[in-house]
Amino acid sequence: MFEDRPNRDAEVVLVGRSNVGKSTVMRELTGHDVSTGGKPGVTRQPNHFDWTAQDFMFTDLPGFGFMSGVKDERREQIQTDIVHYLEEYADHILAGVLVLDGNSAVEIIDRHADRGEVPHDVEMFGFLREVGIEPIVAVNKMDKVDDEDERLNAICDRLGVYPPWQQWQGETIAPICAKRGSMEPLYECLRTRFHEAKRDDLLGFVS
Repeated sequence: MFEDRPNRDAEVVLVGRSNVGKSTVMRELTGHDVSTGGKPGVTRQPNHFDWTAQDFMFTDLPGFGFMSGVKDERREQIQTDIVHYLEEYADHILAGVLVLDGNSAVEIIDRHADRGEVPHDVEMFGFLREVGIEPIVAVNKMDKVDDEDERLNAICDRLGVYPPWQQWQGETIAPICAKRGSMEPLYECLRTRFHEAKRDDLLGFVS
């Protein structure tokens, strides 16, 4: 089980497959350099960045799905730990940011669905809602996508959110390119969540 969680009352968590750019998103959100690597599965424990004065933190949870050099048993344990973490701290989590790779998410989801499996991304989106954490979908690496609207509509469709995606702008769907610092759509979604939670004191983190 993940240990050493700072005692903070408000939290934003990042979840997603390995290698979708979660750590890069985290770096943009916090201004701190986070371990990133070309190999999936670099993050094996939660990375917390916390602020005592605001009683708040951002948490980057380990990636799920394929991880380079990680045995299936260990991978499954990490996934179980992620689920338990989200269940245990759901009341403190203001937003669960599901990070997807805009360039490959649809193909990966379809490949798993074609094999009769529930794709991890779809499962995680539903699970966040189940435990009372309204998800934000940060669709990363949009610089590699040719037809943005078509891709985002397809992602909405796979997640069971009705397209067109524009109706979820500023609330649930955030097309970004973290590597280039193009994060405003995600900041907008987080501002909405902070405001709804009556935590306008946190708006400075996403301005």
